[in-house]
Amino acid sequence: MALETRKRRHRRLSMTSLIDVIFLLLLFFMLTSTFSKYAEIELTTAAAGGSQAQRSIRFIKLERDRILIDGTEVAPDAVAARFDGRTDQLALISLGGRATSQQLIDLLTALEPVSRLSTQVIG
Repeated sequence: MALETRKRRHRRLSMTSLIDVIFLLLLFFMLTSTFSKYAEIELTTAAAGGSQAQRSIRFIKLERDRILIDGTEVAPDAVAARFDGRTDQLALISLGGRATSQQLIDLLTALEPVSRLSTQVIG
């Protein structure tokens, strides 16, 4: 008794649908990504026992929903206006428990154009 075996036909794969899927994925990732330029922000931490030159010290407390400069609440867009660029100043930044890293970056970016100001993140 002879068994009849069928020969399987090999179909050629159509590359059209694969190319369409790859194109749609490429389009999706291009449209959902951001093309913003990342900037570097100089970050200085407080060193123990370091002597500072004669400069005025300002205290900034960054919390989740507000910014306090020397105990006075300030709007985020008015932070740079609170600093005098004519004298050397040191801004000590204290982070509240619920402050995010993005808020810190936004604060440092707002303080960057102020001349003669150096910042240090404490505690």
